[in-house]
Amino acid sequence: MNVPAMQRLIAELRQSGITDERVLAAIAAVDRERFVSPTFAERAWENTALPIAFGQTISQPLVVAAMTEALAVGPRMKVLEVGTGSGYQAAVLAKLARRVYSIERYKPLSKESERLLIDLRIHNVVCDVGDGSKGWPAQAPFDRIIVTAAAEERPQALIDQLAVGGILIVPVGRDPTAQVVERIVKTDHGLQRDTLMPVRFVPLVAGALPVLGQG
Repeated sequence: MNVPAMQRLIAELRQSGITDERVLAAIAAVDRERFVSPTFAERAWENTALPIAFGQTISQPLVVAAMTEALAVGPRMKVLEVGTGSGYQAAVLAKLARRVYSIERYKPLSKESERLLIDLRIHNVVCDVGDGSKGWPAQAPFDRIIVTAAAEERPQALIDQLAVGGILIVPVGRDPTAQVVERIVKTDHGLQRDTLMPVRFVPLVAGALPVLGQG
């Protein structure tokens, strides 16, 4: 791990308003360089999104930190992540939660992330391949759900799989230039919604897996 670069990033996150020490510690403990391609290794600790395979991205650290902070994960919680991608967000969540279930549309991404997490001795993440917009019904309900792709509208299937008192963090927006992160809290009396921040995510794609993701 490039410790000076990591420390600079943590300082930048603090200056940007991230105050949850558990979240900052989790980000400091996960070597982001392991989750990017060698081409971008020198930029791994920059506060920027970087491309990964299949047209996906590893999110900007500030967005990861802000969404994770808003998720308010406790150490006994069961978390669902929709969109494993590089596995970086799952690794951060694994430092905070009891268990993380992460679902990914592209099989090669899921398998590579699973291999990397095991190599990093992160053993409380369960990966699977499937349609993330449908969630993971067999493991529901979840205390927390985080979506790392933009839904066109609030995903009802995920709301249904959220425990009462649970929190869903999801980017929403049909227009890629007008997406916002929403926090949805499920209560005994319905849903409470807040808009947190503007973002730009790859789209959450529902339906069958493409052939590209089958191999």
